[in-house]
Amino acid sequence: MNTRPMGIVTQPGIIEFQERPMPDLGSHDVRVKVKAVSICGSDLHIFKGKHPAAPLPVPVGHEISGVVDQIGSEVTKLKTGDRVAVEPVIACGDCHFCQRGQYHLCTQISFQYRVGQGGFTPYFFVSEALAHRLPDNVSSAEGALVEPLSVAVHAVRKSGLGMGDSSAIIGAGAIGLLLLQLIRLSGGSDTFVVDVQEGRLQMASELGATHVLNNLRNDTLGEIMEHTAGLGVDFAFEAVGLEATLVQSLEALKKGGAAVLVGLFEQPEINIPANIFVQKEIKLLGSQGYCWDFQTAVTLLEEGQINLKRMITHEYPLAQLQDAFITLMDPQAGAIKIVINMGD
Repeated sequence: MNTRPMGIVTQPGIIEFQERPMPDLGSHDVRVKVKAVSICGSDLHIFKGKHPAAPLPVPVGHEISGVVDQIGSEVTKLKTGDRVAVEPVIACGDCHFCQRGQYHLCTQISFQYRVGQGGFTPYFFVSEALAHRLPDNVSSAEGALVEPLSVAVHAVRKSGLGMGDSSAIIGAGAIGLLLLQLIRLSGGSDTFVVDVQEGRLQMASELGATHVLNNLRNDTLGEIMEHTAGLGVDFAFEAVGLEATLVQSLEALKKGGAAVLVGLFEQPEINIPANIFVQKEIKLLGSQGYCWDFQTAVTLLEEGQINLKRMITHEYPLAQLQDAFITLMDPQAGAIKIVINMGD
């Protein structure tokens, strides 16, 4: 077996399966038999042909769980049969940032799908250091969500949010709902979740939001101010990727507060009110992926502190991958997280 089929977005809105070479197994690598892959927002940007760092054609799928079925000659931490979640980041290990342990800031940072290896394939090759063993109480479908959970862990850590702090989450997609659960775990107080889809807001209420606001129906900023005595929130998390929602996250902040930018912008050049940073002495923080966060995500799942099962709204077989992407793009479908079951 010298090749493997792989899901490739060849043009906007079209996924095709193409044969790609089966790489040699490196001495420190493992081969993972893929069991489940969840569709990420960045996959959707690729599907639409609008990902700023992934020109078409490009493989998709990087939220992956599976079973180790081969190990390299010098692998020591994993064995065949181990169930794992894959961390798809690629860092050089030698640059200034990697040497400081900040591999998410690597000067050559990349991800597996950008270099030709997507998750919608029978076998995925990765360094053993980037294959994280799953607890027995975590299903393969849930294991595919360890990657987005790690993104949310990193963002909450980056913010510095602590006990009693108020927050606004703009965007109640998968990342927004994971942020919500982590903020509640961190002891956050009032938590406002903002979206335009009632189904997502209902799920946010179920997962612990103290206030849910529909941007199409509510005076969102006015209601946040009303519930915070006119002060605003300590932290805001932008998880949409639009100019309007970024501005909204800044305006919702209390003086001295901080906004964390998590969403991916299809239109990277935007306008924001610059004077607000001086007038309110606020901060805007970027959050890039994850860095030593998979370990925390797995621990939280092992302890049963994060509900991933509730967020999986749709499951499809691999043969319906194109349909799954169409469903995720349809606001009427109510999709939060779609998982592709890869079968045997």
